[in-house]
Amino acid sequence: MPLAEPQPLTPKPQSMLHPSTELRFVNDLIGHGVFATDLIPKGTITWVRDAMDRELTPDQMDALPAMVREALLTYSYRNHKGHYIFCWDYTRFINHSFRANCMPTPYGFEIAVRHIQPGDQLTNDYGTLNIIEPFEPFDEGTDRKVVYPDDLATYHPEWDVLIDEAIALVNGVKQPLQSVFSTNDWAQVQRLGAGHERVRSLRECWCVIS
Repeated sequence: MPLAEPQPLTPKPQSMLHPSTELRFVNDLIGHGVFATDLIPKGTITWVRDAMDRELTPDQMDALPAMVREALLTYSYRNHKGHYIFCWDYTRFINHSFRANCMPTPYGFEIAVRHIQPGDQLTNDYGTLNIIEPFEPFDEGTDRKVVYPDDLATYHPEWDVLIDEAIALVNGVKQPLQSVFSTNDWAQVQRLGAGHERVRSLRECWCVIS
């Protein structure tokens, strides 16, 4: 039986996610995903972390009731300190792909590393998220079949290239999320885009697994 067409959920709450996106139910296996409603060009900042995203230490996570902890583990990523970051907006529904069209950066924002067409799903490579246990996604016909906790240490050189290429375009494309940056942070983004400041490696986001 063919899968049903993804259906949008409305209304969309204000978020730090690119405004030309919407949450849709994909199917019973995948659940929800974030889809582009208009073209999002390569080099566009697609998400910015803000003060409403909650950061929890491992001890704080362990102290939570089991059901709450399970939900947070499902929708959180870990930063370089090993703390869990729970995003309050639709960003937490962005699904995995080994051919991800968005990448995180060490600067607290994500960027489109390829053109995202209307109707395309925004995706991350979960290898960038410091997962705790190996994760086996649906087969995408790639050499990689499993996401591992140390993927950042393994694949950061090729991911750095994608991010560098995208950031080099940042000053030449429309940036709807510019207003959520502080003046100083946006000035840094502009310096990075102009090549006046070296882009730091994504490896800085790696949480060493103990």
